[in-house]
Amino acid sequence: MIVVLAGGVGAARFLRGLVRVVPPSEVTVIGNTGDDIDIYGVHVSPDLDIVTFMLAGILDEQRQFGITGDTNVLMAELAATGQDTWFTLGDQDYAVCLARTLLLEEGEPLHVATARIAERFGIGVRLIPMTDDLVFTTIRVQGHDGEADLHFQEYWVRHRASMPAIGVTLEGGGDSRPAPGVLEAIANAEAVIVAPSNPVVSIGTILAVPGIRDALRATRAPVVGISPIVGGEVVRGMADKLMPVVGAEVSARGVAGLYADFLNGFVIDTVDHSSLDAIEQHGIIGESAQTMMHTPEDAAALAKVTLELAGRAR
Repeated sequence: MIVVLAGGVGAARFLRGLVRVVPPSEVTVIGNTGDDIDIYGVHVSPDLDIVTFMLAGILDEQRQFGITGDTNVLMAELAATGQDTWFTLGDQDYAVCLARTLLLEEGEPLHVATARIAERFGIGVRLIPMTDDLVFTTIRVQGHDGEADLHFQEYWVRHRASMPAIGVTLEGGGDSRPAPGVLEAIANAEAVIVAPSNPVVSIGTILAVPGIRDALRATRAPVVGISPIVGGEVVRGMADKLMPVVGAEVSARGVAGLYADFLNGFVIDTVDHSSLDAIEQHGIIGESAQTMMHTPEDAAALAKVTLELAGRAR
């Protein structure tokens, strides 16, 4: 079993390649839920849904969220009646979130709702949220009127990360527990892969759930990461705005440092080849390869490199 710690688009693209290399039934994905938000009467799990929609072949990759060809009647009607529709959900996307919300209201935990939705779209992999508990990421910003805490989605979607970030917190994280199956999957894995996701608000939030980081340290499986930073720049997202907040350099070397206590291997882009020596000083086996996943074939090639490195790091 291959276990993948996953955030949003970068992780989803990698997973699309991984399931071309190994059977989907042999992949367990532990998804970030720090981005989750309750809005318009439904519970939205953006990263879980991005992975689901990508593996189902329906993700709107131009927008990097939602479903290709989805309509927007609901948002238009809400806007017409004066609602602030800063967070966009297409009609089918809303229906998926409503199904999740109804299951939660019936008393089903998030991991059950996630499995139901994954089964409905036939994605093949086992997708587990990092926790069933209600957690959400807040970004402390320095605004014109002083400091303020914003939900991650408000910071990123509503304000486009326009205000300086000075803190990141997973609210409720300290009291949360890993969802059923998370710790067992890590303990019994053949390899654990940390996907190329934001190290602060995607992977960092997963690691903030008590017990998960310890499980990564304890597993006998090789733990291999892939850098989301290429040539000192983010491929997508806002890791460059948030890594300095947690004291990390915006570089492949900086990401490796954040994971150094549990990482056995790390894949960086060929443009960062000169960083291999610094990464290996952490006791991590490094490998440079093409990490830009422009096509599913690129992603499959990266998955092969990553699995080969895992074999060397045992």
